[in-house]
Amino acid sequence: MAKKHKHEDHTNHEAWAIPYGDLITLLLAFFVVMYAVSSVNEGKYRVLADSLSTALGGPPKSLKPVQIGDKPDKGPKTDSDFNAVRMKGFPQEGSSIQPHVPGEPAGEEARRSAAADKGMENLRRMANAVQQAMQGLIDQKLVLVRRTDQWLEIEINTDILFASGVAEVATTAAPVLADLAGILGQFPNQLRIEGHTDNVPISTPTFPSNWELSATRAASVVHLFMQAGVDPARMTVIGLGEYHPVADNRSAEGRNRNRRVVVVVMGDAAEQREVVQELPPTLGADAGVVVVPAGTLGSAENEGGAQ
Repeated sequence: MAKKHKHEDHTNHEAWAIPYGDLITLLLAFFVVMYAVSSVNEGKYRVLADSLSTALGGPPKSLKPVQIGDKPDKGPKTDSDFNAVRMKGFPQEGSSIQPHVPGEPAGEEARRSAAADKGMENLRRMANAVQQAMQGLIDQKLVLVRRTDQWLEIEINTDILFASGVAEVATTAAPVLADLAGILGQFPNQLRIEGHTDNVPISTPTFPSNWELSATRAASVVHLFMQAGVDPARMTVIGLGEYHPVADNRSAEGRNRNRRVVVVVMGDAAEQREVVQELPPTLGADAGVVVVPAGTLGSAENEGGAQ
């Protein structure tokens, strides 16, 4: 029987094509992935990564924030800059910004408090200086000094300033007002010069009524203050006539008290002072200076003397 010949295996000379095809496919996939990664918005990717990292409890991986939009970059940041909790109205650690009330400019409250303290100190110093300069007239009850936290009142009886029915300052009174002007001129406080009369009518070509007389007397004091060097921009003239008495006009003594000029020194430019009638004063520690207790001015308006 004839012996079968074993056929030799056919060598596949195209076997290289399979791994080559796999390689090409992998290269294609690689370049597709590279292209896809290159088109990702890096900024958004880093912001997302930092946000996720912070939310999960870890510090952000980037020390420099990614700029999105046209806002200019303000420079490198630190981890503390990213992790600090910023609350509106409260300063950050190391910041020079002071806390303030919402709606009020930063530092405004401190500025107003400092100005109020300085105003009160000026009033105290002026009251003491006026007392020393006019102690004789204070003892004779021709000058009365009242001081509150908001203003200082220097009430001068017109008997030492003007003759009856006259608005020109008497020669003997000029030195008194000059001394007062020398004291007031050392401070920047605003001044109100108020003229008051009694209820006795006046009708002359110069003064048709007590309105004109009271205003002109106040203006005469202002002119003398100006001559003594007080800045006229600080002063205001007010004529109040007979309508704000401090005593009963039915007696000669009461009418004498009502004829007066009051120099009001404001503690602060923003302060306002209403014209009151009778003030219930108490004698303070400084002899001759009347300190009006806080809270009495509102009730004083209802306790005034007879009109």
